[in-house]
Amino acid sequence: MATLAATRNANILRLVVSCRKITAQVTNPNTHSIIAMASSTEQEFAAQYRAKLNRFPRSHNFWDSKMASRIGENIAFRLREIGVSSLQIDVQEELSRPIHHRKMVGPLFESIKRSGITIAGAEDLIFLG
Repeated sequence: MATLAATRNANILRLVVSCRKITAQVTNPNTHSIIAMASSTEQEFAAQYRAKLNRFPRSHNFWDSKMASRIGENIAFRLREIGVSSLQIDVQEELSRPIHHRKMVGPLFESIKRSGITIAGAEDLIFLG
């Protein structure tokens, strides 16, 4: 029962994914407020975004798995700064994503795990590629 209560109170990692950007938000389940956030629209990714925006033929996807991994590192760093060591994800939401987005989101979860933050539910996901 202690792990069930801990899972209910774990901070929730939510991803907002589109062809133009990816955003990772960690929310406190009690207050529903965002405690940490990282996005592909941050300043460090601006040059890459502009390069893909201005290239011809135009790309329909402005982020890739390398950028997702870097976003995972950024949010993990911010979470460690505030003392968060575990997260929870909505497995059904992640499985409902199109397969091409699911492939590119895998490195984000892996980079968070590599930093020492546990993600409850990520073990149920199967990442391809």
